[in-house]
Parts: sequence; C-alpha cells; structure tokens
Amino acid sequence: MCPSNGDGKDRCADVPRDIRAAAERLRGVAQATPLLRLDVADVPADVYLKLENRQVTGSFKIRPAGNEFLALADDECKRGVYTASSGNLGIAMAWLAKRRGVRAMVLVPGEVPDAKCEMLDSLGAEVRRVSYDEWWAAIVNRGVDGVSATYIDADGPHAMNGSATIGLEIAAQCPQVDTIVCAVGGGGLACGIATAVKALRPDVRVLGCELDTATPLAAALRAGEPVDVDYMRSFVSGMGSTRVLDSMWPFIRRNLDGSVVVSLREVCDAIRLIHERTGDVVEGAGAAPVAAALSGRAGGGNIACVVGGGNLGDDDLAEILAGRIPAVGVS
Repeated sequence: MCPSNGDGKDRCADVPRDIRAAAERLRGVAQATPLLRLDVADVPADVYLKLENRQVTGSFKIRPAGNEFLALADDECKRGVYTASSGNLGIAMAWLAKRRGVRAMVLVPGEVPDAKCEMLDSLGAEVRRVSYDEWWAAIVNRGVDGVSATYIDADGPHAMNGSATIGLEIAAQCPQVDTIVCAVGGGGLACGIATAVKALRPDVRVLGCELDTATPLAAALRAGEPVDVDYMRSFVSGMGSTRVLDSMWPFIRRNLDGSVVVSLREVCDAIRLIHERTGDVVEGAGAAPVAAALSGRAGGGNIACVVGGGNLGDDDLAEILAGRIPAVGVS
C-alpha cells in the first residue's frame, strides 16, 4: 500500500505506526478502491476519482468505523454499539455489528434520506430520528447520557487512522498527485488522509470541501478559530454543520491547506457527470470534491477527489439526472 520513494525502497517506515496498524486491521474489511481519471475538457487539472462509493457498505466510512470497531475489547462489544450519523457511518457500524453478532443503534437527524434509514433497517440496526440539535450534541459530546452501549466516534483517533488508509492508497496509485480534496463533515476524513499523505509527500495539498449552505471550515480558517455559522438543510447529507468541532480544530489547523466552497448546482452537475462517465451513483458529499476540482477553485496539476459515498436515493438521482436540484426530504 505504501509508495516507493523512486529508488524502489518502501516508504512505509515514514507513515505513523497507528496508520500502518489500521491498514493491517482493515484487511478483509475495507477494500482498496480504484483511482480513475475523469476525462473532462476545459478544466485546468487532471482530475482523478477515488471511488470509495464502491466499498461494501457504499462509503469510505467502513474504514473509520472498522478500525474503531475492530479495536474494541470483547466487553465493550457485548454492551452493543451506537453512533450519531447522517447515515454512512451508521451503515458501516451496523454492517460490522451484524457480522460480530452485537446490537447496534444509530441516531440520525430528521433530514437523513429514507434510503439510508432503509439500509440501516435492513442491517438490523435500531434507528432513532432526533432533531438536528440533539444529533449534533451527541457528536460533540461523543455520546448521550443514559445509553449503556459503546459509542463509535466518527472523528476519534482510531477513526482518523482508518480514514488515513485512503491517503496511503492515493499516494501509491498516483505518486504524482498534487492536491487531494475531501468533503468535510467532522473533519476526520480530511485530517486522517492529510496525516498519512504528508508523512510521505509534505508538498501535497489537502483541501476541505464545503457546501455554500454551511461553511464552518472556511469561517474558522478566516477567523483562526472555530466560529458559529448558519446552516441550511439540503438533500446533501454527510457534510456541513454549524461549527467546526473544537476537538478537531488543532488537527484541521495543522493538516489542512484550505477550504473550497461549492454550490448545490455544482454538486448536482458533478453527480450527473460521474454517472454519465463511469456509471457510478454517488451522493452529494461524494460529488462535492469533484465539483471543487471541476470549478478550477482547487487549482491545477493532478487532483485526487475522494468520492466518499454512493448512498443516494433513486428519487434524488432521478431529479438530478433531469437537471433539477432535489428538495429536502426527497429520497
């Protein structure tokens, strides 16, 4: 998984030990996904798609959830597991819990598409719809009072190390990569990837991508600290919030090179283009990094876009392919 340094020697020794351990732990759980070049005209960059939507659970979340879940002690598993998720982390956790024969519960905000909740139901997870504020509080506080199950944290150390394995694969698949773009929700994906890649190639830029409906990362980078921003609901789940997590800010400040903001229209255009060129169905948070690269705002050179997930409902896809932006709640 680690690239050569040009003289045929393995670079794995340069990668933090915990990330290397995550790569070993995830063998047989998360697959190495393809990195495909997207052939487009009038774009000042070579754009590559890291197709994490092709994971068994439909998103990259099998990596952070898998690394955290597989590190649990037996007594922690026996209590059952739960998380607060916009869908993909919960789906990955429920898939892992079903394989291990333990119960799983997922707290989801009210705007999560029905398609994701149906997947959770099919995996045997208990789904609890809560208000956005309750859901966000569970993420910030890493759990809720009164629940005895073990909380799976999307942005904890184990989770970030799991996400970091994507960076190792990109570095091996595209040694000439200049920039990597990731959607930002809590920040664990982008920071994990940056930690791995910059250990090998400190010159590679790692950019967060946000929707113009909620830009806490851009606001925090301008202010030099996390600040509250407005949040507008959209059909895109899995990214955006009212504030960068205070616990994640030191990692973000140290590892990320900036934020690219895209519109819902640009995201829909990217979803349609990916579907036309590759046949892949990708969700909004998966297409946002591609939209950033296509806009030119992520710069030039070789840009790897992390297509984080493909759990998009049929109704949303139909709307997008017809040239419309899906309404909130349609899925």
